[in-house]
Amino acid sequence: MFTTVITPRVSETDGMGHINNTVIPIWFEAGRKGIFKIFTPTLSFDNWRCVVVNLNVDYLNEIHYGQDVTIHTYIKEIGNSSYIIEEEMYQNNQLCSKGTATYVNFNKKTKKSELIPEELRQQLEKHKKNNEEVGG
Repeated sequence: MFTTVITPRVSETDGMGHINNTVIPIWFEAGRKGIFKIFTPTLSFDNWRCVVVNLNVDYLNEIHYGQDVTIHTYIKEIGNSSYIIEEEMYQNNQLCSKGTATYVNFNKKTKKSELIPEELRQQLEKHKKNNEEVGG
């Protein structure tokens, strides 16, 4: 599991007084940095291998400016060339949003997905969600 803490900004607050729905997927992406580093340790776009092909977000409770947000990022499933990331967002220990993102291991030069090498697969396995790892 990867844990990321985000401090909401005033500019991310909308007219309803809560963090705008368009901000949540961006924060979830910030929580994926550890997974991106498995595929591209330098995080350089010269050899970027992580391409999102599906994104789902469930908005469960409002998030407000003034209190940090904690994101838990897990590996849900590993396929041949793709993997599914599961994400949970908490504020004040309350689950506010959850989602999944499906990525493929992508070769920029050939413009095709490739099998996930065993070495990377083993690293991803270390970040699968355990039943004990639940909560904000």
